[in-house]
Amino acid sequence: MNREQGSEIHAAGNGALEPSLGRRKRLIKRILIIAVVLGLIAGVAGWYLQRGNAQTETFRTDQVTRGDLFVSIRATGTVQPEEVINVGAQVAGQILYFGKDANGNTVDYGSPVEAETVLAKIDDSLYTAEEAQTQAQVQSATAAVQRAEADMEQLKAKLNQAERDWQRAQKLGPSEALARSTYDAYRSAYDTAVANVAVGRASILQAKARLAQAEAVLRRAQRTLGYCTIKSPVNGVIIDRRVNIGQTVVASLNAPSLFLIAKDLKRMQVWVAVNEADIGKIRHGLPVTFTVDAFPGETFRGEVGKVRLNASMTQNVVTYTVEIVTDNSSGRLLPYLTANVQFELDRRANVMMVPNAALRWKPATEMVAPEAREAFERLASRKGKPEGGAGLPSETGGGSAAPTNRTALWIPEGNYVKPIRVQQGLSDGTFTEVQGEGLTEGMRIVVGMQPQSSSNEEVATNPFTPKFPPRGGAARPK
Repeated sequence: MNREQGSEIHAAGNGALEPSLGRRKRLIKRILIIAVVLGLIAGVAGWYLQRGNAQTETFRTDQVTRGDLFVSIRATGTVQPEEVINVGAQVAGQILYFGKDANGNTVDYGSPVEAETVLAKIDDSLYTAEEAQTQAQVQSATAAVQRAEADMEQLKAKLNQAERDWQRAQKLGPSEALARSTYDAYRSAYDTAVANVAVGRASILQAKARLAQAEAVLRRAQRTLGYCTIKSPVNGVIIDRRVNIGQTVVASLNAPSLFLIAKDLKRMQVWVAVNEADIGKIRHGLPVTFTVDAFPGETFRGEVGKVRLNASMTQNVVTYTVEIVTDNSSGRLLPYLTANVQFELDRRANVMMVPNAALRWKPATEMVAPEAREAFERLASRKGKPEGGAGLPSETGGGSAAPTNRTALWIPEGNYVKPIRVQQGLSDGTFTEVQGEGLTEGMRIVVGMQPQSSSNEEVATNPFTPKFPPRGGAARPK
């Protein structure tokens, strides 16, 4: 093959390779363009989604309302009869029967009874026998006294005879008419008679003492026999019967309780356990309202009667019992109901008040309006951090801290908040009385922050989710 033929073959080979390389370059370029476009689409989509889900915070507001403010201490107590008598048994024995109440019915729960009404009868067989035995002892002792008195009469008669004989012997004296031995015998008989009379008197005293002892034992036996009949000591209502017919009661060191009698259910008490932190606010005559679960929606009234000084401690918590006196002429209050008590410490009528959250909320520096920001920052730098609602400028433009009862409420103004100086009053734990220049009813105040979505799309909600009324819409009921 010559040189010309070789050149032609080389030229033909280069012409075949050029189209293949061009197609490859164009394919790579297309792939790069597609990748760039997909990346741009993903970036735009991510930015859009991020923008749609972005959260911004807005001011959550409430309003200044006007109404009645009631400051109270809440506690739980128990309704108790004003005076309760625990009727017990002083003897042991079996319950034979119950008595009749004022209506002629058998004594039972809720029975009205009068003083000396027979409530129950205990078997008195043993006590009747003992009473009869002591009665016999009294009769025997009485007979002994009578015998001793009769013996005394005999001794007196013998004394009189011995005294006369001795007087005659003294007149004759020891002589031929009266022997010396006879004279001495008369004298001895007289002395013996005097001594016997003294013994007789002692025997009478001894017999009378035995009689008195027997009579005392008889009275005791009779009293014990009387204890077998259980009687009501007062007029009242039986609120508890603790025994049944046939039951045996045993009286030992403590008398067993048989009946519980409320003397007057028209006057009731509520015994309330008050924490030591609040007991200093309780005073005699303080008005009280309370409710019971038995009568929902009904409010009862009373007043503090006394504060018991015998405090009790439970798990290191000290409480005092406060007695509340209430009228129960209607008879609706029943003993031992649980009472939800409110001690009325103070009350304000028709005052402006705000939620306590408004007094606790504090803004960040960038939230404060520019004209009040300088004073706010000065106070923040002094105190380290402004405390709930503080940080308002003073009348002189300084940033000195206000007294504890002076604070600020924050009013929304566009994207900022401005302070309004107020004076705090009473607080019921939820609302606080406030006064201040420029403060008006219905004024919107900031109580916190709430997130708000910047997306224009409507957020899907569950149709079964409960819907609550808007905050701050209505004034607190008076």
